[in-house]
Amino acid sequence: MSARIRMGLIGGGPGAFIGPVHRLAAEMDRRIELVAGAFSSDPARSLAAGEAYGIDPTRAYPSVEAMIAAEAQRPDGIQMVVIATPNHLHLPAAKAALDVGLAVMSDKPATATLAQAQELAALLADKGGLYGLTFTYAGYPMIREAKARIAAGEIGRVRKVVAEYYQGWLAQPIEQDGNKQAGWRTDPKQAGQGGCIGDIGVHAFNLAEFVVGDAVEQVNADLGIVVPGRALDDDMTVLLRFANGARGMVGASQIATGERNNLTLRIYGETGAIRWSHEAADRLIITDADGSDRTLWAGSGHVGDWAARAVRVPAGHPEGYLEAFANLYRDFADRMAGEDAPLLPGIAEGLRSMRFVSACVEGNGKGWVDL
Repeated sequence: MSARIRMGLIGGGPGAFIGPVHRLAAEMDRRIELVAGAFSSDPARSLAAGEAYGIDPTRAYPSVEAMIAAEAQRPDGIQMVVIATPNHLHLPAAKAALDVGLAVMSDKPATATLAQAQELAALLADKGGLYGLTFTYAGYPMIREAKARIAAGEIGRVRKVVAEYYQGWLAQPIEQDGNKQAGWRTDPKQAGQGGCIGDIGVHAFNLAEFVVGDAVEQVNADLGIVVPGRALDDDMTVLLRFANGARGMVGASQIATGERNNLTLRIYGETGAIRWSHEAADRLIITDADGSDRTLWAGSGHVGDWAARAVRVPAGHPEGYLEAFANLYRDFADRMAGEDAPLLPGIAEGLRSMRFVSACVEGNGKGWVDL
């Protein structure tokens, strides 16, 4: 077995949700190993996080710059970084890593603003380097199966696309009570241009384009601030027009009382339809023109190569969020090894998602605008 890729984590300090998820996903296939981190700008908190992760305490750094400088002097220094911070820190962290030749895996969205995403894209075009984005749901086996079947023409030309992502955890102003996760997501200085749209709306948008395999050309946005006192949207509905003539809708909300993490995708074609739900992620429902349904199960013998490679257990054994996340890290490890990984989201998807956020925020309530 070849040596594991050495990873440095940026963010993921005490109390963080997504940092530990990145670590678990990255290490699931034993091809990547967390060895260092700049977990917090508070040196004591960074050290505490390093102890919790079980790494050498001398490799828990107080800043990204300190980590990169120190690791560059080690024969066993980091080879990649993972960015798991609030959005406003994504660009400076990515630039610092790419400038010294480190590969970068970033949490979505790519940056806080469209201008920053364009700057990052220009940097990658100029200097090169490996860059991936954790649009997690692109890692689900049955999402990859849906993409393959639509590309093969199984439901005919796509006519209608509906991607919906509903949560209820921000139904009350918990950011005012000191909730850290709510605090940065509702703060324009940290979250960037969008609130709900930048946090979960981009997931639904990316999923729609990823599975359909076609680009959205125009959007008609209705973004709302439902909980009084917020500066960013917490609810959104966006109509879509695809390049191939299909119409669609992305709906997302974080004030949908009682919802947990309800992500669904429905795609209607000339001769059939495909439905997928995150709450039943191991199955894909295909509806034929006569109204009859077929259920395909992950891990069964009825799925294609993309889905089969993404499955780790037999049919009927549920897989979910961590495994989908891990599939993206396996793709990333493949890319670092010089292998093909065509389904790994990267800067193109990052730029697309920030164009979507920017167009919707600037065009909110103004009718159809070009994307």
